[in-house]
Amino acid sequence: MIGITATVPVEIIYAAGRIPTDLNNTFITGSRPNRLISRAEAAGFSHGICAWIKGIYATVMDRDIRNVIAVTGGDCSNTIALGEVLAGEGINIIPFEYPLHRDRDFLKQQMDGLAQTLSATWTDIAEAKSELDRVRGKLKRLDRLTYLENKITGAENHLFLVGSSDFEGDVAGFEQRLDRFLAEADARAPMQEDIRLGYLGVPPIFSGFYEFIETIGGRVVYNEVQRQFSMPYGHEDILDQYLSYTYPYDAEGRLRDIAEAVKERRLDGLIHYTQTFCYRQIYDIVLRKSLDVPMLTLEGDRPGPIDGRTALRLETFVHMLKERKGVF
Repeated sequence: MIGITATVPVEIIYAAGRIPTDLNNTFITGSRPNRLISRAEAAGFSHGICAWIKGIYATVMDRDIRNVIAVTGGDCSNTIALGEVLAGEGINIIPFEYPLHRDRDFLKQQMDGLAQTLSATWTDIAEAKSELDRVRGKLKRLDRLTYLENKITGAENHLFLVGSSDFEGDVAGFEQRLDRFLAEADARAPMQEDIRLGYLGVPPIFSGFYEFIETIGGRVVYNEVQRQFSMPYGHEDILDQYLSYTYPYDAEGRLRDIAEAVKERRLDGLIHYTQTFCYRQIYDIVLRKSLDVPMLTLEGDRPGPIDGRTALRLETFVHMLKERKGVF
């Protein structure tokens, strides 16, 4: 098993015959994520460190994961120090870095280095990509069922797309679950929400987030970053695929993707989620200046149900959008 701190070219891991596990997903879907945060704080991580970083550390230690690919460029800068802490605990750290300005040669060097470290050949990588792309095509269908046919909830969309960062370590099993779900969703009657929303930013640390929105007349039909995990552009070349992946690079690619989604999915408003103590909070300035769509910015810290203040802000935002749209 190889832990990953963020999305990496997972084709290389599968081509090497290894099992990837997204440490963020493993942390947040566990039975007691707050216990893991407490374990990290007991080990010396301060309250002012992002909960995801603490969760990743404790998940590695709790699951006895001995190999971790740490994304040291294009993700959280704290990952660099986290990697050193884990290395001090005897964990084998494999660094991977996305280039700041989408430099093709630099990314190729990083992929070559990862393939060499894991003893994966480019022939096997191409075969792994072909298998994963088949599943990604089905995830595109899931996304279309969400915003075109209105048969899938925001939470269901989120869970399958976020799972495509590592395909839950079992591509065949993931595909089988996806096939069953798509067959069931196809048979549903379309939903009829009042307000169509886009969700921007890293996946929420809240539980029950999407479900609450649907109780107040809204539905998330666009999960920005989760959709990016599924590599939605369909490139045949693996370098093109990961150069088009918007998350690790500057805001320009994100803004294009969001603007297209606003138009194509007929979004009434956007929710921008920011994680407490994360530098990506600053991107809220860029998003607000560049997107001419009503936007609510939310901040989350630790795992748990949405608090009363967040619930009230969501209710007020959706009510405002209903008034703006003339829906009562």
